[in-house]
Formats: sequence, structure tokens, C-alpha cells
Amino acid sequence: MPGSRFQLYSVIVFAVVIICYLNSLQCGFVFDDVSAIKENKDLRPRTPIMHLFRNDFWGTPMHTEKSHKSYRPLCVLTFRMNYAMTELEPMSYHLVNMILHGVVCIIFMAICRLLFSDITSFIAALMFAVHPIHTEAVTGVVGRAELLSSIFLLLAFLNFAKSTGRNKPIGWASMFVTMVLVVIATLCKEQGITVIGICCVYEVFIAQQMTVFEILRLLKSLVAGKPKFPSYFKSAFVRCMFILLSTIGLLLARVKVMAAELPVFTKFDNPAASAPFPVKQLTLLYLLPVNIWLLLCPSQLCCDWTMGTVPLIESVLEPRNLSTIAFVIVLVKLVHFAIVDESLRSKQVIMCLSFLVLPFIPASNLFFPVGFVVAERILYTPSMGFCMMVALGFQLLIKQKNTKTVMYVGLALLLLSHSIKTVRRNYEWESEYTIFKAATGVVKTNAKLWNNVGHALEKESKWDEALEYFLHATQVQPDDIGAWLNVGRAYRNLNQSRQAEAAYTEGMNLMPAVKAGKKYTTRIAPNHLNVYLNLANLIKDEPGRLIEADNLYKKAITMRPDFVQAYINRGDVLLKLNRSDDAVDNYMTALKYEKDNADIYYNLGVVLKHLINLDFVNEKVYFNLGMLATDAKEIDNAKKWFDKAIEYKEDFRSALFNQALMLSQQKRDMESLPYLEKLLQLHPNHSKGLILLGDVYMNTLHSIKDAKKCYETILEIEPKNIQANHNLCVVYVEEGNLAKAETCLVAVSDMAPNEEYIKKHLNIVRAKRYQQYQQQKQGREAEKESHTQIGKNSEDMQSKKTGTQQQRKTQQQSTQKNQEQKSTEIHQSKTVHQEQTVKMETHQTEKVQQTQKVQQESSIHKEESVHQKSTRTERVQQQTSHHEQHKQQSSKQNQIKEKQKTKK
Repeated sequence: MPGSRFQLYSVIVFAVVIICYLNSLQCGFVFDDVSAIKENKDLRPRTPIMHLFRNDFWGTPMHTEKSHKSYRPLCVLTFRMNYAMTELEPMSYHLVNMILHGVVCIIFMAICRLLFSDITSFIAALMFAVHPIHTEAVTGVVGRAELLSSIFLLLAFLNFAKSTGRNKPIGWASMFVTMVLVVIATLCKEQGITVIGICCVYEVFIAQQMTVFEILRLLKSLVAGKPKFPSYFKSAFVRCMFILLSTIGLLLARVKVMAAELPVFTKFDNPAASAPFPVKQLTLLYLLPVNIWLLLCPSQLCCDWTMGTVPLIESVLEPRNLSTIAFVIVLVKLVHFAIVDESLRSKQVIMCLSFLVLPFIPASNLFFPVGFVVAERILYTPSMGFCMMVALGFQLLIKQKNTKTVMYVGLALLLLSHSIKTVRRNYEWESEYTIFKAATGVVKTNAKLWNNVGHALEKESKWDEALEYFLHATQVQPDDIGAWLNVGRAYRNLNQSRQAEAAYTEGMNLMPAVKAGKKYTTRIAPNHLNVYLNLANLIKDEPGRLIEADNLYKKAITMRPDFVQAYINRGDVLLKLNRSDDAVDNYMTALKYEKDNADIYYNLGVVLKHLINLDFVNEKVYFNLGMLATDAKEIDNAKKWFDKAIEYKEDFRSALFNQALMLSQQKRDMESLPYLEKLLQLHPNHSKGLILLGDVYMNTLHSIKDAKKCYETILEIEPKNIQANHNLCVVYVEEGNLAKAETCLVAVSDMAPNEEYIKKHLNIVRAKRYQQYQQQKQGREAEKESHTQIGKNSEDMQSKKTGTQQQRKTQQQSTQKNQEQKSTEIHQSKTVHQEQTVKMETHQTEKVQQTQKVQQESSIHKEESVHQKSTRTERVQQQTSHHEQHKQQSSKQNQIKEKQKTKK
């Protein structure tokens, strides 16, 4: 497609997008937008931006059981940018979505150019731009996850496709860029990772032009042990393996973020997922043709397909199974055509199926359950393959005789009808009332839709109308606890307490019973537990029913210990029952689950102030005041309250320990020491106190012996105490016993394999031991070199001695020649010469002995230096090195002196 024509087509496609979605700008935040935008604290500037990478799409921490495990930080980041510009003004959010959809359409058309003709690519892009199934993804703000993920998915595929080809060398830069784009797509929405499968299909069937039969022959030769690889196979194999291995790494990282746990959904979210065999399998297979039908005929669209929207298939004889069979037959026919036929058309069909099937797999419910039965926005990316297929069929049909005009008219009508449907569908997304009201006209068996219409009416204070929808929801789904909750709340708003209590009781009776002595493991939606709270809140104001209300709160807490709102409400009842101490303990327990909950701090402060005003104080009151002051960073006030608590009760170990801990954290270890000593005097086995005292001994008093004693005392009581074991390992390091420290840290790491700081310290110790080994090795090499040098010096001395003996022999021969002339003089000369020779030999012997003594002293001194090097620090090593240099200089000076003496 020429560049100018592509630009023209792009402008047309983008203009069509604006026409179809312009009215979406007047829509508000509806349905999931409320949770993801209005109630999501991660969008607020005061929230640290790193929370986006710790929480899920809805702002819930990923590690919690309540999390949906939908990790999309980059999408939430764009919401945060919207909030920074316009806060909660919906228009800006919808405007961004509309622009992103236009961008997706243009990139999609560019990809179609790789497979189809100009006009076919243009038709596919137009079909994708106007398809009504996309209204949920474009007009619904939370659908931005699909839009962003699709953009980077398409860019990753486009980059990969342009960097591959038959016999084309591997472009590692392009491969790296592709994987970066895949990671970004996945961080926008999970299905972005499926582009890897599409890339591999393109590599094999389009870039390398392989057929299924070629692949089978290659596998057969590989199994036979005689592989016959074509020349282009190596680069293609390396490219595929690189992106596949990178994807495995990405999947492992994703599993780690999820804490290796799948999200848990109730049977109301996805009834088929929890159904027995074969109901589950038959229903999930039936959902495949349901999704295809939504793409073929998007006339009956619904914003929520949960609960009873798609009734379960209870028998293999049910007529709906015929739809599944028809779908399978068509799919098998297409796959067979793609395998058997080797024409360009078969390659095109393969790519259409790849874009249709692979992005849909994560949401298909076939491999793991998801939180919905059908979701229209999930079809956003798979619909690309569908639009390709429609455009390809149009291209084939217009080539038939006398069909061109008819086909173009039919295409125009199809695009026009889809555009009108999209515009009308946008109006339905204007508010929560309009979207849910429209849904009840499509699906009558989904209680959630009727409840949501009632909620929308509640916001407008239309209690009577809301009650009608809530009651209808209980008729559609009698076991829906949420529906009975809504009925009770509506009756209470209408001041009909008896009817409200009856509705709450009906909902409470649907809750599973709590078995005494057994941990409650059934998944309970937090909003369902509100049935206990609402009933307790209703009856607590009636005379004589406070204890009954307290029991309801306790039952909710028993079912879900992290249900903070139950603690908050129960504290009020405990105060009315004059159980102030229990109220304080109740709030302190709640703080363990939500340390930043302002309501808990407020209520706790009210209780404590109430107790002080009544002069009803004890050590617990002052202790809790001290804890509140500590959380508020009011150190002096906290110290005052802890001291008062200790005055009331000298052996109050919590006050003694927290006082010492607070002072230690403020670098006031010497002030904390008396509290620790008193704590351990009264409670000698207080493990945390012993650990803190050991830290003070180690870091402040520098008494390794006393710190070691503290940690050993703990291990006598708690041999598996991780912190005490680790700190004892640190003591070994301070003592210089690195071998023992390494053994200790290995044992601790086995006890706590998930503690990264232990592994870090173990690596540090091993690095030090290796450094020590290298120093010892260098010392031994230096010693060996020194011995070699001394041996060479000894050989030189021996050579000089031999020369002296030869000279003496020559002198003896000269004396014998003159013996005949002067016998008396010869005798005297000989006597004198012998005396001189004896003196010379004596002097030479003394020199050799002196040399050997120097060698022995040098060897002994060298051994001492090596021993010091193996036991001291680097500073000692440097001193030893300087000493060795001085010793070598002295040895050289001795050698020079010996040479001078020899010459003399």
C-alpha cells in the first residue's frame, strides 16, 4: 500500500472512530469504573507511585485473599495521569479511550497490510473500528486495559514481523525491542503475553513458508536420530526459542507477583467454574459459540454476563449442545483447510485463526477459572482475527461474477448498521441506571442486574422503586445473599425495621454454618458478611439486644478475621456494655490488619479519653496511649505514657519492651538499657527482649561476648528462632570465624528459605572467605619465590668458594718450582703460606655459616608473615607486604657486602 494511500485510509478510519464514539464523551463512571477510578486510592497523588506495582487493578494489595490478581500497573498509571489533570472529570478519561481506539485501528490496518491487499486491510480496519462489541472496551473507562494492551501487542507483532524472514539473519536488537513491547503489553493487561504465540505462528508459516507436512517430516527425522534441517531453520528456531524462553521468564515473574495463587471467585461470579462434571465441561464448551455469536450478531449486548445469564447445561441431550458441535465442525474445517492447502489463502486463514484464538485463551475458562462467564471487552483483541476473516471472505466473494456491486452494498449496510448500533450503545453507558436497565431488557435471569438497577435508584433516594428491583432479584436468585441485604437496607431506609430484620435474617440463614474448633475456609465475599453487621446495627439500639448484636459481630469476625469494619462496629457495642478494656483490645486487634485506618485511631482515642475522664485508668490504658503516641511519632509523649504504665505495673513486659524498642529505634540505646535489664530480670525468657539487648551489646557497647550469650540463651529456649540464629552467625563473623559463620548461615537459610537478607549475608561471608583464600594463596606463592631466591644466592656463594680453591692450587704449584733454589726460604714461605690458607678457610667457613643463619631467620620470619596474613585484615596484609619489601632490600645489601668481602 503506497504511503499516501495508507495515510488517507488512516484518516478515514480515525474519523469513523470519532463519529462512532463522540457521544461517549458525555458518559460518566459506571459499573466497574466506580471501583477502578472513583474508589481507587492508587490514583491519588498522596499515594506513593510504587503502590501501583504492589496492588492489583482495583487498588487491592496483590498478596491479599481479596485481590482479583489482575496486575495492570501501567494502565492504572494512565488513570493516575488523568486524575492529575482533571481529577474525577469523566470526559477526559473517555477522550483518552476514544483516541487509543483510533490508534489501535490504524496499527491493526498496518498489520493487515502484511497479509492482505490494500482494500482488504482497509475493510478489516473499518469493521474493527465500528463493531458494537467494542463499546464496553472503549466507552467503559476500565476497558482502557484492553486498548493499551492491544496497542503494544500489535506493535510487538509488527516489530517482530519486520525483523524476520527466510534466511534473514537474527536481529538481536529487534528481538529485544519485541520482548520489551511484550512486557509492556502484559503490564497493561495479562492477555498481552499471547502475542508470543502469534509471532511464532507467523515465523513458521509466513516468514519461513513452512507447511504442516514439512514440520511433521522434520519431527520424524529428529525422532529417528537423523535430523534434516533446512538452511533457514537455524535462525527461525533461535528466534522462536528466544521469545519463548523470555516468555517463560515473564510468566514466572507474573506468578511470583500473584504469590503463586489463583484468584478465588464465588459461584455467583462464575457458576460453571464450580459446577460438577460434566456440567462444567459442557457449559464451558458452549460458551465458545456464545462468544462467536456475539461477534457475528452483536444485537443483544449486556454489560454483565455473570450469575444466571447463561444457564448451566445439565445434560448431554440438551439442544444447546448442537451449537457447540456446529462450532467445533466449522473450526475443524478451517484448521483442515489451513493444514492441507498450501496456497497463500491458507496462510492468511492461519493468521486469522491465530489472532482470533490465542488472545482469547486466557479468558476462555478452559485452563483456569476467571471471574465472569462472558465479558464483551475480553473480545476486543480476538475480534481482530474475526474482522480479518470477514475482510478475507469479502475479498474472495467480490471476485465472483456479478457479485461485486451486491457485496459492496452489503458491506456498506453492515458497516452502517454496526455504526448505528455502536452510537446507540454508547448512550446506554451514560449512567449506571441506563446501562443496567438496558441489560435487564436483554437478560432476565441475572439477579445482579436487577440489584444494580436498584442501587442506581437508591442513589437518587427512590427507595420504593429500588425495593421493587431488589425483591425481583430475590425471585430470580433466591440464594443470593446480596439481594436480601439490599432488601433489608431498602426496608430500613423506609423505616420498616421488622421487615428489614426479616430480610437480613433470611440472608444470614443462607450463610454457611461455622463449625466450632475448625478453621473456616469457604470463600466468603466481604459484602455478604455485611448481613451480620447490618442486622447487628439494626438491633443494637433496641433495649436488651446489645449482647445479641455483639454475638453477630463476633460471628462475622470468626468467619473473616481481617473484617475490620466488624471490629469498628463491635467496639461501640462493647463500650455500651461497659467493657472498655475489651473495646481497647478490639481496636488494637483491628490495627493489626489496617494500620492506617483513621476510624480505628479515632475510636480508640475516644475510648481512652473516656476512660481518663472517668478516672478509670490502669496500665493498659496508658500502654495503649503510648502505642498511639508511638504511631504518631510523638516520642516524648509515648515515653511518658509507657513510664506511667510501668508505674502501675512494674512487671508489665509489653510496656517495658516497647519502651526499650522505641528508644533503641531513636538511637538512644543507653536509655533503653535499664528497661531491657529490668524486663529480662522479671521475664528472663523474653526472646524479643534478649534479641534487642544483644543488638545493644553488639552495636553500642561493642561487647561481642555478652551479645553472643543473649542469642545462645534464646536458642536454648527456641532452637528454631530465625532472628536469634541469624544474629549468632553475625557474632561469628565479628569473631573472625568465617567458616563457622558460613555453616551457621547455611543452616539458617534452610530454616527460612524465603528470607532474602539471610541469603545476602551468606553471599557476603562467602565472598570474604574467598578473598581470604586468595590472600593466603598469594602469601604461599610469595614465600616460595623467596626460598627460590635464597637458593640462587647459595649457589653463587659456592661458585665463588670454588674459584678461591683453584687460585690456592696455582700458588702451591708456583712454590714447588722455586723449592730447589732456596730450600730454607721455601720451607719458611710454605709455613707462612699454610698459615694464611688456614686463616682464609676459617674466614670462609664463618661467612658460609653466617649466610645459612640469615637464610634460616628469613624463612622463619616469612612463615610468621604468612601466618599473620591468614588471620588478619587487609590492613595487616599491607603492613606485612611493606615488611617483606624491607627484608628483600636487606638481603640484597648483605649479598653486596659478601661480594665485596670475597673480592678482598
